[in-house]
Amino acid sequence: MMRLYREFKPWLALLVRRRQRFLIGSLLVWVTLIAGLSLLGLSGWFITACALAGIALAAGLPSSLDIYVPGGGIRFFALLRTVARYIERLYNHNTVLTLLADLRFRVFGYLTRLDDASLRRRRASDWLSRLTADIDTLDNFYLRLLIPPLVALLCAMAVSAFIAVWLPSIAILVGVVLGLLWLLLTFGCAWGGFANSHQQVSDQSTLRHLVVDQVQASAELMSYQTSDWHRHKIVLQEKRSAANQRRLAHKAALGNAAVSCITGALVLAVLWFASVAFVDGQVSGPILVMVILIVLGVNEVFSVLPAGFTKLGASYAAVQRLNAIPHTNAEGAPELLFSEGRQGGSSITLNQVSFCYPQMLENVLNGISFSLPAGQKVVITGVSGAGKSTLAQLIMGRITPTTGEVSVAGCTPSRVLPESRAQHFALLSQQIDLFDGTLAENLRIANPQASDEQLWVALAQVALSSWAHRQPQQLNTPVGEKGQQLSGGQARRVALARLLLRNPAVVILDEPFAGIDAQTAKHIAGSLRQWLANKTGIYLIHQIDDESLLPGVEFFGHLAEGQLITDTDMRHEVN
Repeated sequence: MMRLYREFKPWLALLVRRRQRFLIGSLLVWVTLIAGLSLLGLSGWFITACALAGIALAAGLPSSLDIYVPGGGIRFFALLRTVARYIERLYNHNTVLTLLADLRFRVFGYLTRLDDASLRRRRASDWLSRLTADIDTLDNFYLRLLIPPLVALLCAMAVSAFIAVWLPSIAILVGVVLGLLWLLLTFGCAWGGFANSHQQVSDQSTLRHLVVDQVQASAELMSYQTSDWHRHKIVLQEKRSAANQRRLAHKAALGNAAVSCITGALVLAVLWFASVAFVDGQVSGPILVMVILIVLGVNEVFSVLPAGFTKLGASYAAVQRLNAIPHTNAEGAPELLFSEGRQGGSSITLNQVSFCYPQMLENVLNGISFSLPAGQKVVITGVSGAGKSTLAQLIMGRITPTTGEVSVAGCTPSRVLPESRAQHFALLSQQIDLFDGTLAENLRIANPQASDEQLWVALAQVALSSWAHRQPQQLNTPVGEKGQQLSGGQARRVALARLLLRNPAVVILDEPFAGIDAQTAKHIAGSLRQWLANKTGIYLIHQIDDESLLPGVEFFGHLAEGQLITDTDMRHEVN
């Protein structure tokens, strides 16, 4: 039990912040259920009282009945139940959605602090599952595991107290039975369904990964003639998951059956003992019917508990996966800002830097030492896999070196706040990230305040303005998911134009001219020469084919076998 509490404690803390909303939501649910029980009991009393009065009058006996007060009470409880139900659904669902938003914000904040090495330890689909499916699983925790048992317990106490006004002994019986039923449906269902619901989270995660692999690696699976084998794995996993869900559903059904059987037996017991009291003249007929109907209506209060508590294991598995996300990726308190300004770029120093990815035997980089003065440009060449992208990630602070030190503007970049790093660095990576929106929306990611004129200037700098003018929607042209509506070269130039809308201190360009024809490349090189003035620039390319595409470069380096070879004698500027 303590272990369960420790796992849930960080997420319960978010609920405590909104405890007022939680208590109001619980009160609304309680009012709704009490209004329903009151409506049922008062209606039974009224119908019985009317029937007895009618029988007395038919028998010629004097009889009178005030129909206005109970009639008004019935209308009041009917209206209260309807209004309270509507407000409760609206309020509680708003509360749950707000809590889920808080959870996603918190988890996304954890993910943004992870370095690239940590992120690559798991698939992107797994991180997405934690950000969506695991948090959605907690919907069951907040909506079905906290409010319903509290409300059910309060309703059982209220019903017992109400019955005690006329039949104290029967009230004790009702209270004891409902208390035992509450324990059975909470602790019993949680214990019975824990393993199956815990397994359900793992099954769904595995199935999600298999389906994603089937789609993303369809070409490889077909070329190796393993598509049928992989689909068979998916079918087997579906069967295992479905069998586990059926077992979980059976246990929830047993819980519902227990509610029906126990409440039904309780109604019979109340009917028996109340009938004896009626014969002894301790209670009137309408009161007898009212008590029986109220006890019968308790079924509705307890019927929601089995479905929620049998899935406690799923909520526990979800918080375990979320708690496994590291909350930070750097030792020590992060610094607020870079110490140097951005007018003259920022100096970059690497001192005996080595890096090894997790679960790899050899270092990608070995003992690299290099210093680049502020505002200078360097080109680093190397074949694919030489470590150029890793070097860029180290300089930007997205990963931390295994050994050695990286310093940018006098700071360790991995310890600088992400907001400051985002303002200080600009990276054009080989992987282009464009979103399913318009051309203008993708450009304004870099500068939300940029005017249309600034967007056109940036497009002109990358030789895309003529193309954009020819499009029917111009800046509102949709680019498609991942830029699918554009060619590879156009998508890369859109990403570069987005970079040109910013004013960073350090710019890293990874293969900036890939997929671009020679004439367009020269045009872009001229634009980069103006934009990179007073900025520290790093070009990462496979090889130098045309030195005119590297304006202002004063330092040259070559990455090979984890070593950075620099030619310090080549201090001439490439024009």
